[in-house]
Amino acid sequence: MAANGTDPRLIVRSIRPGSIPGKQLGKNRGAPGEFQKILREKVGDIEGLRFSAHALRRLQSRQIQLSQTEQNQLVDAVNKAAEKGSKDSLILLRRLAFVVNVPNRTVVTAMDSSQMSEGIITNIDSAMVIQDNK
Repeated sequence: MAANGTDPRLIVRSIRPGSIPGKQLGKNRGAPGEFQKILREKVGDIEGLRFSAHALRRLQSRQIQLSQTEQNQLVDAVNKAAEKGSKDSLILLRRLAFVVNVPNRTVVTAMDSSQMSEGIITNIDSAMVIQDNK
């Protein structure tokens, strides 16, 4: 009990977003997960290959777009890595690099050549280089 005889839990429970005078909580914000939903619609989950929220943010912030051919090549690479028993694989696809958790079929992060300046990729057990078929 508070000094004024009220139960503080009741006070906390009665405060809801937008009910505090002078505050507009939650105004002009999308629903939770809306960003990921929109980005997934743009990028799409590719043939059972998912993109983590982190990877989706990286794709957007780095303005990485995958062509249909690149999407197919990424799926093929993940399938091959799974056949070899890989757990976390680096997949190099032309100017792009993806770290993929193979058992979960989830792209963990994505980067282009400008973000690979340090040249160090950690926490992987395999790497696959996709060559152009020209």
